[in-house]
Amino acid sequence: MPHPFDPQEVLSQPLMAFLATLDDTGAPRTAPVWFSWEGGALWMLSDEAASSARRVASDPRVSVEIVDYDNEDGLLRHLGLRGSATVEPMDAALFRRLLTRYLGTPETWNPWFVETVAQIDAPSGRLIRLVPESLFTNDVSYFRTGPVLATHAVLDGTGS
Repeated sequence: MPHPFDPQEVLSQPLMAFLATLDDTGAPRTAPVWFSWEGGALWMLSDEAASSARRVASDPRVSVEIVDYDNEDGLLRHLGLRGSATVEPMDAALFRRLLTRYLGTPETWNPWFVETVAQIDAPSGRLIRLVPESLFTNDVSYFRTGPVLATHAVLDGTGS
């Protein structure tokens, strides 16, 4: 079934994604993450001590939800990705591209943030990588005009 919009339209924007993982009791946990879509994979920032990375290492089943929303324009597009993620060593070049996506050019980055939070060359840095097994799109844009224009499609046929 075709998608109501090209997923790349959402993946190319610096939006917040929500990563859902499972803890050791099987309970769901979510975390907002910055991401980059490169080489058919969603890459999310982490480090070796982060709870999301620990949960992915223990149980790789994840889902990621990204919403492109503009109330004034009546835009509401949802992209969901599901599959098994991996925790990868830091790739400093990818990390820099990801930060540039959200923060602009490196000259404009807050030095405190880069030195304290986003330590690009820290040995503890990790990336969570998801090559989606399924990709779900839902476009309910123009919700202000009624359900006639709302559309829905799934790649894997499950609708979930």
